[in-house]
Amino acid sequence: MQKVEAGFSELLSKQPVTEQDKEEYIRELRCAVQTLLQEVRNLDEIVALLRKKQFGSSSEATPAQEEDPLGLFPEAEQEYCEEAPEPFKKDRRGVHRMNEAGKWKLTNASDTEDRVYDLDEEERACPRCGGRVECIGKELVREVFEYVPAKLKLVRYWQMSYRCPACRKNGRSVIVRASVPKPLLNHSMVSASVVAEVMYQKYGNAMPLYRQETAWKQLGVSFSRTTMANWIIRCAEDHLEPLWEAMHEELLRREVVHADETVVQVLKENGRTAQSKSYMWVYRTGQDRQPPIILYEYQPGRSGEYPKRFLEGFRGYLHTDGYAGYNQVPWITRCGCWAHVRRKFVEAMPTVTGNPLGLPTPAQIGRDYCDQLFAAEKKIAELPAAERQKRRLAVEKPMLRAFWCWLEEMERQPLAGGLKKAVQYARKQQPWLENYLLDARCQISNNLAENAIRPFTVGRKNWLFSDTVKGARASAVVYSLVETAEANGLSARDYLHIVLSNLPSMDFRRDPEQLKLLMPWSDYIRGDRFFLSRAWFLWALTRHLPRGLFALYGI
Repeated sequence: MQKVEAGFSELLSKQPVTEQDKEEYIRELRCAVQTLLQEVRNLDEIVALLRKKQFGSSSEATPAQEEDPLGLFPEAEQEYCEEAPEPFKKDRRGVHRMNEAGKWKLTNASDTEDRVYDLDEEERACPRCGGRVECIGKELVREVFEYVPAKLKLVRYWQMSYRCPACRKNGRSVIVRASVPKPLLNHSMVSASVVAEVMYQKYGNAMPLYRQETAWKQLGVSFSRTTMANWIIRCAEDHLEPLWEAMHEELLRREVVHADETVVQVLKENGRTAQSKSYMWVYRTGQDRQPPIILYEYQPGRSGEYPKRFLEGFRGYLHTDGYAGYNQVPWITRCGCWAHVRRKFVEAMPTVTGNPLGLPTPAQIGRDYCDQLFAAEKKIAELPAAERQKRRLAVEKPMLRAFWCWLEEMERQPLAGGLKKAVQYARKQQPWLENYLLDARCQISNNLAENAIRPFTVGRKNWLFSDTVKGARASAVVYSLVETAEANGLSARDYLHIVLSNLPSMDFRRDPEQLKLLMPWSDYIRGDRFFLSRAWFLWALTRHLPRGLFALYGI
């Protein structure tokens, strides 16, 4: 604009003004108008995108009426939602209720209460003749589930001692004491169940400690948020970090890993301001038919050195988004994410209204190409690995060739705004977007890592920040155990309780093999701890589990 104003001043200063000067000035005006109009379009697109993110639906699903506007993709599948099942059902064995893993479990007799409604003595008279009535049976009217609020109780640990009378007669004093489980934290009255509940509420249900402080008061105790934070940090450092390290070693032995990162704010960190951006990284295993592992790691930055250090020794396929920092991880085959490519085209669509003929816009066409790839993947998801790989190469590779050809054609056209960004992003990620075809265990997107980091982002909206680096690292450790347990179909609350009850009595630092017993996929965790096979019981007794651990469970 300043250039146009300067040209106008220069034009007025010339005497006389020639026709050539006028034409040159008109050309400059047209260029300025085109530039300003393009800036206005870009700003309108940004405002529309921000409005959509702030007030619109967060779903990126394709509307049904737009899935196949030209009939080019006859195999497109419609998304649908089935009716949610009832939380309980009845059969001849009794009432079944659905657990967290979506499986039906028969209600125990100890969880059942019978309420019998009987007639009073004065009511046991015949309304016709006045004679006394006799009982002929009872009828079940209905069955309902009732909520029983939690409560706290004080548990006293008594240690029995025994003395040998025969040795005492000989002048020797021999005393034998029963083994007692070690405390969770020295010089503290807190138990594993209380700390497990605090951890589960914060990291499983995204309830900040100040809200828990109020909830505990309803149970008659006053746990300050500072005290609960100390419990979390100390238990994470003393007991849970070794288990996290063991899971880390197991993750590095896998062949498919997904990674992602998100921002976290830490207020008190040496050499950094409270407004500095720190990052929570997440790494999880792929769908390789083995138990899933989800690990979080706190780091003060987003440098590619952090995933390089975490994944040292990993050899396999690494699924990521478009962040270039993952290129620093050596000896891996990086796989791109088609969900991010699709998102770029979706973001380019808010202000696009199509053309008068009703034909799809370029952004819609790019999105439709991605939809077809996802639809093809959905069809072969349940096939065996060899057949799935064969179908991928036969069906999806031609789709990819058509998409790259379309991108080349789009690059030869004048592009601007979100569509230009989407095309450039897809072209830049091309070297990694086809690598999922190399192995049937690879995924077309990085949605596994995106879904794994979502619980952290939900919790971050409630507790907002971490006060110290120790707190951020403890959060990473506890989040790892909670999400890994739930990914393996376990109750995160029960798993934390078992782990915190066992680890203080286990000598895992001298014998790290003991930690394998507490992995979420171990037989000890998944099976019935009270009805172990005799061979496994004796092996665990002599090899790993201290006597105090068996006393804890009354074995």
